[in-house]
Amino acid sequence: MHELTKMAASPRPELHVATEGEFQGWQTWIRDSFENHIGPFWHRLEADGSVRCAFRVEKKHLNGSGNVHGGCFMAFADYSLFAIGRHALNGKGVTVNFGCEFLDAGHEGELIECTGEVTRAGKSLIFLRGQMTSGERLLFTFSGTIKRAKWKSLPQPNA
Repeated sequence: MHELTKMAASPRPELHVATEGEFQGWQTWIRDSFENHIGPFWHRLEADGSVRCAFRVEKKHLNGSGNVHGGCFMAFADYSLFAIGRHALNGKGVTVNFGCEFLDAGHEGELIECTGEVTRAGKSLIFLRGQMTSGERLLFTFSGTIKRAKWKSLPQPNA
């Protein structure tokens, strides 16, 4: 059973918690249809206060060479930016800068994990960095900047 089908609602309607399976107790956002399509991606708060993100590589994550597609790594890193920076952000934001290094390939069936840190949180910008691993192998490093945002209501199409 796909883990997104068994989730408990949280006080924030877009944030859900897995209630069974490999990622039981982990959280995911369901507000982003692209991430929902390519994920699921998960995150949890560790005992030391850090955030850990993860996903299990499926066939849909692979490129033509049988390795995790670079775009999948980048999308997971962007997801991770927001999970790692969630408490510093404390609201909505947008990615305004992203840089990465591809170091090794990920393969079907592997658990890809991501950890990172907020390096600076200012009034409007939050700077972060992180890394992805599979076991002891370092696969990908990245840094990014999130801008705090206030969403304007979009005009509704005429009925």
